[in-house]
Amino acid sequence: MTTIKKVDFIDSIEDALQYISYYHPLDFIRAMEKAYHAEKSVAAKDAIAQILINSRMAAEGKRPICQDTGIVTCFVKIGMQVQWDTDMTVQEMVDEGTKRAYSSITNPLRMSVVSDPAGARKNTNTNGPAVVHIEMVPGDKVDIMIAAKGGGSENKTKMAMLNPSDDIAAWVEKTVPLMGAGWCPPGMLGIGIGGTAEKAALMAKEALMGSVDIHELQERGAQTAEEVLRLDIFERVNKLGIGAQGLGGMTTVVDIKIKTAPTHAASKPVCIIPNCAATRHVHFTLDGNGPAKLTPPKLADWPEVTWEVGNNVRRVDVNKLTKADIAEWRSGETVLLSGKILTGRDAAHKRIQDMLARGESFPVDFQNRFIYYVGPVDAVGDEVVGPAGPTTSTRMDKFTDMMLEQAGLMGMIGKSERGAATVESIKKNQAVYLMAVGGAAYLVAKAIKSAKILAFEDLGMEAIYEFDVEDMPVTVAVDSLGGNVHETGPQTWKLKIAEMTA
Repeated sequence: MTTIKKVDFIDSIEDALQYISYYHPLDFIRAMEKAYHAEKSVAAKDAIAQILINSRMAAEGKRPICQDTGIVTCFVKIGMQVQWDTDMTVQEMVDEGTKRAYSSITNPLRMSVVSDPAGARKNTNTNGPAVVHIEMVPGDKVDIMIAAKGGGSENKTKMAMLNPSDDIAAWVEKTVPLMGAGWCPPGMLGIGIGGTAEKAALMAKEALMGSVDIHELQERGAQTAEEVLRLDIFERVNKLGIGAQGLGGMTTVVDIKIKTAPTHAASKPVCIIPNCAATRHVHFTLDGNGPAKLTPPKLADWPEVTWEVGNNVRRVDVNKLTKADIAEWRSGETVLLSGKILTGRDAAHKRIQDMLARGESFPVDFQNRFIYYVGPVDAVGDEVVGPAGPTTSTRMDKFTDMMLEQAGLMGMIGKSERGAATVESIKKNQAVYLMAVGGAAYLVAKAIKSAKILAFEDLGMEAIYEFDVEDMPVTVAVDSLGGNVHETGPQTWKLKIAEMTA
């Protein structure tokens, strides 16, 4: 019999969540390095470089890889011979470890979990409860896989009840472009096949806990039906040309992970859950001899990658920009922003909408300003602001007419594509949409030289800030003529990849 103590379990959860907030799994880093060297798209290669540099910076500074530090998902497999020395349930112990990890003084993590999801959506201020899956297994140990899953990638989950004769790989190939770029590729796709609807989703999530090994599989060759399917889907998805951040390129996924289960003869449930460029998970075992010991990777394990500004980059002072200036920008260009920009995301936009409906005025002057869709991590030490990468811009699409036509915004900054109606609104208002790299939050934060709250302080990370930035790197995603890099980039690279592999 093995006895697992409460203190060891809670300490292990706390340590693991801190660990994965700033250390990428090394298998993922190695896969991204391969993608970087193989990439032929300049825009995609630039994005991967920023992700790798950000990863190393986060490891060095022990600060979050991404500002969205996720909702905790924990798979706990308990040996049948395990005894517990605790007055708490497994769920309560995971929640306590989560609360401690996210409340760290030296590395506070952004608390994103809200209660009453269909109503008030009030922050729990603990980042709990965690989503805990418990399974009883043979043995005398407790095996734990834990992840912090970002909302941008989680929101792109797709589910289907296919007919038994349907081609799974064909369905995935058709579905991935519908996911857009809000899941921050390059990443992994976890795919669950079989069982029932909820079982397929659970298997897809657990599949993402595996290590990146697709290149080893390619070298040795497939030996099972699942491995054949993995290789087929891997090739099909990368031939789509979606590329890093949806800009168009060679690598959209670094691996495909699949778990299956027997299912009803009339059914074929399939679920896809993507993992983003901020892949965060760790696996450890408790055997009764104290808390888990997580060995930090060596900084030498990160590739030496440099991010070059290049000669075709525009350096601009946003304090002096005019509509005539941004009319010269074209989609796909790199711009370095300096000057004062505003921030605001879901809750702030909704509150502004409600204020206008009551006949009230805008809380700040947005005229000819840029707004950055961001919810930063709290600052520590001498930081101006914590990691502050972009959030998924499509969630703000329904507010875009209001912000461009009534508030007078000149431009918006976020991640991923915009909807067709929003692109048309940007064109109509001669505005611009810029894209920052998702998964490079710590790198972006270094460009922020000062930060102050202007409105809605009670919204915490969703308050409206004013950032003073210096050389903040962005890509022109939608220009004032309606040119859209998230359409043209993948279209171009899908054709180029087809030519290369013909």
